[in-house]
Amino acid sequence: MHLIFRSAATIAALALFVLSAHVSASAGDAQEANRKAVLAFYEKGLNQKDADAALAYVGDRYVQHNPNAADGPEGFRKFIGFLREKFPNSHSEIKRSFVDGDYVILHVHAVREPGTRGNAIVDIFKLENGKIVEHWDVVQPIPETPANNNTMF
Repeated sequence: MHLIFRSAATIAALALFVLSAHVSASAGDAQEANRKAVLAFYEKGLNQKDADAALAYVGDRYVQHNPNAADGPEGFRKFIGFLREKFPNSHSEIKRSFVDGDYVILHVHAVREPGTRGNAIVDIFKLENGKIVEHWDVVQPIPETPANNNTMF
């Protein structure tokens, strides 16, 4: 009987290990899906200036924490319309991305007019069920004469 108990304990431990590995892999898959959704949203919206294609990655609500941008899909459409009209050649290069659960963070070099230094941007997105529902950003102009030789990227 002692042998059966040890075998049952071993089976239970193995089952727990397999389950935890599956949960961990699922969490990693979800995080990578979140990253891909944000990268696609950014490319479609900011670079291709296609608000409707970008909004396919947005959830039922879109809360904007940038005080210069309106909430919701219409606020996003208005921003993309502004870019398309005033800065048709603007381009944002994503230098790196980070994922932490339902949050995706991008470090971006955005240039509104080719030949200018542009801005260093950190964008933070919150996702729910794989869709973007909130956005924060911090924007810093790239100076002409920095105080050090380090780059902002």
